[in-house]
Amino acid sequence: MNRPDDADLAARFQRLRLAQAAAPSPPWPQRARRLQALRDLLLAHRDAIAAAIQADFGCRPAEETALLEVFPSLSAIRHALRHGRRWMKPKRRPADWLFLPARTELRPQPRGVVGIIVPWNYPLYLAVGPLVDALAAGNRAMVKMSEYTPRFSALFAELVADAFPPDEVTVVTGDAEVAQAFAALPFDHLLFTGSTAVGHQVMRAAAAHLTPVTLELGGKSPAIVGPGARFGQAVERILLGKLVNAGQTCIAPDYVLLPRAQVEAFVAAARAAVARLYPGLARNPQYASIATDRHFARLSALRDEAAAAGARIEPLANAAPDPVRRLLPPVLLADVRDDMAVMREEIFGPLLPLVPYDTLDEAIAHVAARPHPLALYLFETDRARIDAVLARTHAGGVTVNDTLYHIAQHELPFGGVGASGMGGYHGEAGFRTFSHLKPVFRQARWNGAGLLNPPYGKRFRRMLGLLLRRG
Repeated sequence: MNRPDDADLAARFQRLRLAQAAAPSPPWPQRARRLQALRDLLLAHRDAIAAAIQADFGCRPAEETALLEVFPSLSAIRHALRHGRRWMKPKRRPADWLFLPARTELRPQPRGVVGIIVPWNYPLYLAVGPLVDALAAGNRAMVKMSEYTPRFSALFAELVADAFPPDEVTVVTGDAEVAQAFAALPFDHLLFTGSTAVGHQVMRAAAAHLTPVTLELGGKSPAIVGPGARFGQAVERILLGKLVNAGQTCIAPDYVLLPRAQVEAFVAAARAAVARLYPGLARNPQYASIATDRHFARLSALRDEAAAAGARIEPLANAAPDPVRRLLPPVLLADVRDDMAVMREEIFGPLLPLVPYDTLDEAIAHVAARPHPLALYLFETDRARIDAVLARTHAGGVTVNDTLYHIAQHELPFGGVGASGMGGYHGEAGFRTFSHLKPVFRQARWNGAGLLNPPYGKRFRRMLGLLLRRG
């Protein structure tokens, strides 16, 4: 697909804006039809989608694409179809007693035209997930796909063009310059998923139009192994959360905080877990490749720089890195220091530093002293310790005694906090993100508002005194 120029982007956007202005609040049957069209697209072309993503990555297991992208996309659509009509209904709110018998309500109204910027690591789900919420809320959408997944991006653009009129949903492909021009369009809401560095650029571009933004970024998401953890289970679930998609997951565990006496046991248990999960890893088609040569080189440099600075590298499989296939076997890094790049940057790959602690308070302080992560994982059975970690740390989301699964809950918003992002979506939270909850005050025919009219005499002063005492 040819790279769109600024005029083409503006024309696509204007087509969407004019159509939304002509029908600013579509009824539920029309919204449901759009969601059903998206569902039918996924069901009819899921094999082609998996093949395109596989071709972009080099090796991306079809099973992972089905489990981590197709299934949650379809599940989100089913949830929206089941509940969207209810989400649309105005919500009655009690009027303050001083204004009775007036009535108040919150009336959800579509934002308008929504922009969605999609990353490369989960190119289907991170396009469809926010698109579902935007369509359920009655918006039209413009989606910018990643240039790092060119085959899938082109396929998705083609499939959407066949399934939707261009004044309902349109998909844009292209490079970083296209993304910059896209972010600068005067959307009614803009959602970006990607790195913190690019998030700064997106927010600056959106600020020119005061466009509200939802930023899903990342950061260094810790996994804390508590003193009361079920240790073997903790190691396996941390490794699984780290190694699906070869660690190229924004909420993957980035490093492990664990009791100092358990470091060597963790290394041994991790090797055994990898042998169970990915036997014969060097030729195992269920272990994903690193998506691009640039990311393979970046991850290799992080590992090598840490080793040169004194970190102990603990391979977890009998396999050598293969830059041709972009196969990067998983390793643990012990004896790391805060000044190493691997401890400063989000890793986004199958490298897992181990950070020992002497007390749980020390582990909590370690997390609290750093930028707020997108996710936090805690393995612990003692309720008081769990409550202490939850109360004294900040994170976009938390899973206790597992990894990743908080993102899969329709009734929980997904989003970051502080450096890991702002805003959230999924389910009703996503419907609300892409809606303006318009406050409406309905005055009753017979009311006491006139008692506060000028001229301000004795009656007014008596009423004002009542308000000040009771307000």
